[in-house]
Amino acid sequence: MKVIFMGTPDFAVSTLEALHKAGHEITLVVTQPDRPKGRHGEAQKSDVRIAAEKLDIPVITPQKIRSDEDAKRLLKEQAPDVIVVTAFGQILPQEILDIPRYGCINVHASLLPKYRGAAPIQWAVLNGDEESGVTTMQMDAGLDTGDILLTKKLKLDAKETGGSLFDKLAALGGELIVETLDKLEKGTLTRTPQDPALATKVGLFTKSSGLIDWSDSAIKIERQIRGLNPWPSAYSFLSGKQIKLWDSDVITDEALKTIELKEVGTLDYRREASDDDAVKSGRLLADQKHLIVVCGKDYLQINELQLEGKKRMKAEDFLRGYRF
Repeated sequence: MKVIFMGTPDFAVSTLEALHKAGHEITLVVTQPDRPKGRHGEAQKSDVRIAAEKLDIPVITPQKIRSDEDAKRLLKEQAPDVIVVTAFGQILPQEILDIPRYGCINVHASLLPKYRGAAPIQWAVLNGDEESGVTTMQMDAGLDTGDILLTKKLKLDAKETGGSLFDKLAALGGELIVETLDKLEKGTLTRTPQDPALATKVGLFTKSSGLIDWSDSAIKIERQIRGLNPWPSAYSFLSGKQIKLWDSDVITDEALKTIELKEVGTLDYRREASDDDAVKSGRLLADQKHLIVVCGKDYLQINELQLEGKKRMKAEDFLRGYRF
């Protein structure tokens, strides 16, 4: 097939490479403009642009494709069979959706209609879902509202993080788009309209999304730690210094009775003034090997952490070197 590919972050690279490996003729890649990154704010190319240049595929970087007449004219001149979109980052107008013979197909990192919008991968971990997956969707003018074409599911591991699920779904998306285009060309695809009643809209995370509220349940915080790993990461404050938490386990009252612990400090967090029990939450309990935090319900054992200005370390190593 003659394909135009639209995508921006590293998640989309697997889809682009899978299309190329499958022998599709990718005539053009559309990605976001170079953005300032890093400490010095130097402009850097998107991951998709870097991958496309390695594959020797022409690239354009419109600031706003909706209003870029030159970009739209170029897309029409390419006369693609299909436009494949994976985490492009811009809403496509109907004028572009109507260009390809087979329309525009989106590779979305959730089992639609669940988790429409941004950051569906992290939300699957945060909400404790047992399974996730990818969906190919016939795009329309709405936000992730088009007909479902194909889906691929996978079971989440008990220690699944946002990062590990990201990698798995990126690879799965590449496999699914190749299968989708093959069936599309053969005319064997079935389109399934989404049920709006089952839709869940989710938004982007910010750095502050990682701030832990210790009055939440231990299971919710444990999922927050995994879901926001590696970014924006879950964190709290110890004696005024930020402390990032990378791995943890939920501990119940019964399990806690088997360990002899003493109170060594408190982690700061957002408190509700009306919550009389909030002052108990965030207390640190420890012995030589265990570092445990009192939560709104149950307890959280910290296994791996990172104190501001330090490297990631096991809790046992932290306990040997830190003076409370």
